[in-house]
Amino acid sequence: MGKKKTLPILFGLLMIFSAFSGCFGDDFLQSPDKKGIPGGLTLACLSSDEYTSMVVEIDYESGYMPEQSSVDLLKTRLQEVCDKPNGIDVLLTETNFEHSGSWTADDVREKSWEHKSNDPQTSSTLYWQAIFPSGTYSDGGVLGVAVDASTVAIFKETVEDAEGPIFNRPSAEEIENSVLVHEFGHLLGLVNLVYKSPVDHEDKDHPGHSNNEDSVMYWAVESADIGTIITGQLPDEFDNDDLNDLSGILSGEIPVWDQLWVP
Repeated sequence: MGKKKTLPILFGLLMIFSAFSGCFGDDFLQSPDKKGIPGGLTLACLSSDEYTSMVVEIDYESGYMPEQSSVDLLKTRLQEVCDKPNGIDVLLTETNFEHSGSWTADDVREKSWEHKSNDPQTSSTLYWQAIFPSGTYSDGGVLGVAVDASTVAIFKETVEDAEGPIFNRPSAEEIENSVLVHEFGHLLGLVNLVYKSPVDHEDKDHPGHSNNEDSVMYWAVESADIGTIITGQLPDEFDNDDLNDLSGILSGEIPVWDQLWVP
């Protein structure tokens, strides 16, 4: 995969990645109701031994439908790493979550499971879910959160607010593209959520994230100069270290833990 250079970006823009500091939910290390932790279905996704197909269920409230480019990009990124010979499909459903106010990780988990079309492990199909609710996350500035082994939420209101009017800042659509892939990267276990990489590419100040600005799993460090505008492109793909980690997990070279399914 060719590398594209991603330059440092305006401080205000980098705040869109505040999602990546709180994107697991406060209790992600727990295994609520045996729903697993982010990365708990990594092997189930990477391998075709049990699950030969995959469905990404996207439930969104009216007015919060994800961009088609985000849906297409997510499907492409999953196809690049998950062995699903019978295909990966995306199911979009308009949904009323009947929730008011801000969202916590527990809220996301509760409402998403109420609206899942199937359990994550259903016959030979693996189901992962993203919800696009109205409202914002309880930890201000968070754009996305992974709450268990199969579930993420994207807060489109905050995504759109992050776009801002300043010239050369990425669009809300570009932000959504990166954030959606990033959160599903956590469902894949990246970075070091359910394994320990042989390569030192985890940001020591932001556990669970890459230290490479060209990876979609990167934690973008805030600029000290709030007024500086430096153009650049948000990362939207896994880098070689991410891909090698996933390859090593699948081959068995890298031990993995907290799995809800093992070959």
